[in-house]
Amino acid sequence: MNLSLVDLLVPFFLAFAVFLTPSLVCYTGQIVGWYLKRKTKERHALIWTRVKAEEQEFDSKENPSPKSEEEGWEKVENHGVGTARNGERGESDWEGTIGFFHPFCNAGGGGERVLWAAIRATQKRWPKVICAVYTGDHDADKATILERVQSRFNIQLHPPTVIFLYLSTRYYVLSSTYPHLTLLGQSLGSIILAYDAFSLHVPDVFIDTMGYAFTLAFAKFLYPNMPTGAYVHYPTISTDMLGSLDEGGQGVNAGAGKGVKGFAKKKYWHMFARMYGWVGGNVDVVMTNSSWTQGHIRTLWGPGRTRRAKISSVEIVYPPVAVEELEREVTIDSRTEADREPTFLYIAQFRPEKNHSLILHAFSNLLNVKLDNGDKLKTKLVLMGSVRHSEDATRVYDLRLLARELKIDNNVEFVCDASWPQILEWLRRSSVGVNGMWNEHFGIGVVEYQAAGLISVVNASGGPMNDIVVDYDGGPTGYHATTYQDYATAFEKALSLTNDEMLEMRLRARASAKRFTEEAFTKRWVAQVEKLVDMQLGSRVVSSRSSR
Repeated sequence: MNLSLVDLLVPFFLAFAVFLTPSLVCYTGQIVGWYLKRKTKERHALIWTRVKAEEQEFDSKENPSPKSEEEGWEKVENHGVGTARNGERGESDWEGTIGFFHPFCNAGGGGERVLWAAIRATQKRWPKVICAVYTGDHDADKATILERVQSRFNIQLHPPTVIFLYLSTRYYVLSSTYPHLTLLGQSLGSIILAYDAFSLHVPDVFIDTMGYAFTLAFAKFLYPNMPTGAYVHYPTISTDMLGSLDEGGQGVNAGAGKGVKGFAKKKYWHMFARMYGWVGGNVDVVMTNSSWTQGHIRTLWGPGRTRRAKISSVEIVYPPVAVEELEREVTIDSRTEADREPTFLYIAQFRPEKNHSLILHAFSNLLNVKLDNGDKLKTKLVLMGSVRHSEDATRVYDLRLLARELKIDNNVEFVCDASWPQILEWLRRSSVGVNGMWNEHFGIGVVEYQAAGLISVVNASGGPMNDIVVDYDGGPTGYHATTYQDYATAFEKALSLTNDEMLEMRLRARASAKRFTEEAFTKRWVAQVEKLVDMQLGSRVVSSRSSR
């Protein structure tokens, strides 16, 4: 769909409307919302007609779900079924549309795994609901996207009740569009994208699953009674980011607050943090992927949510990880210990923030300071990750040079763009899993280490430290480190464990990883979305009564 000039100018007009009186601003937003609803009325009816036709066609083919899928249906259906109000239809029979705002739904990353697992859980809990995905992936049709979801994540969706609404303005949220003031540009650009979305279809419930918080505030501006939800993978800006600009800070912007340019950057980031806090205060239900993300979102969004009397607290809904599959594929017992090698495995994209150089320096310290010559020959570091573009390829080349400079290149192996069978093989062979990123918001890879029985050595920050590599059943499941010396010491400790101690820690780690299964995610997700459905049903009752 191509937006008209009038449609494109409306978001900018609304931006200037903030200088008007508050009441006039509210009325302006609601008028625009009414206009969009009226504009999309015919499409709304057409969507329901097509979904019902697809449902009949699907049923006629008699495609039974696999046994595991049927079991999943029972588990979700038994969870918190609501009751009808005053003769109204119960929430388990609710027929409505839930809009999932995810402009890059076909990317195939961890965020997309959360999206598809969320839609599957929603379909099972509310079979009559239409899940509308707002995407900018024009190069893939519905069949192609669902096929990739099945092959990439092993997630089977019910096709008739999933629809894709294709956005024509995704350009406005690309970082390359804004060489300067990128955070602000992308956030304001997301408002244009949200207007584009509502020009296609106005849902009953609107959920952002990709981190575009400004779209949720815009939704409330147009439709004050529309329930909104956010699944936050990481805050667009955090208090740690603000602190990283100071001397001695960590991360890719460490120490960037010096001088006039640094002072301006600080002011800009603090101003944006206030804006981000304001828009977050409009969200009805907020889910975060870790306690680290939860803490920052509470700090930034909490005051605004309190002022707006938002009842729902910020809840942790851990991402779904393929724990069950790893349990099936990787055996942990005394016999398989003989197959484990003194290998350190780091699975991460070759991006700057993953800090591969820190791990190379730590491994160099282990080999050259802490191990004798006999152990040196057997010990290996495997750096495994995807190479997305030429910049990543250059980064891998630089890391190879660094390994050679450190005289550890014979003990370091790079595995780029590994297949899932390759990853499984290294998970079976390796002894220690490594994470080097500062303030990793969650750490799906670390959970995979644990599920495969690796002893984890992770950065003493973020989700890996606070949520994943924690004591379990009275004992540790891994180690935390900050400097390369800390990592080297932790590496040595892991290798120094006796066979019995290693096996016990591996089994504790696997047991701990069960907290992050897809089943656990489904229960938590449904519990939060039930709040949104309850709000929608409540607003519908009020609306019907007021119209009598």
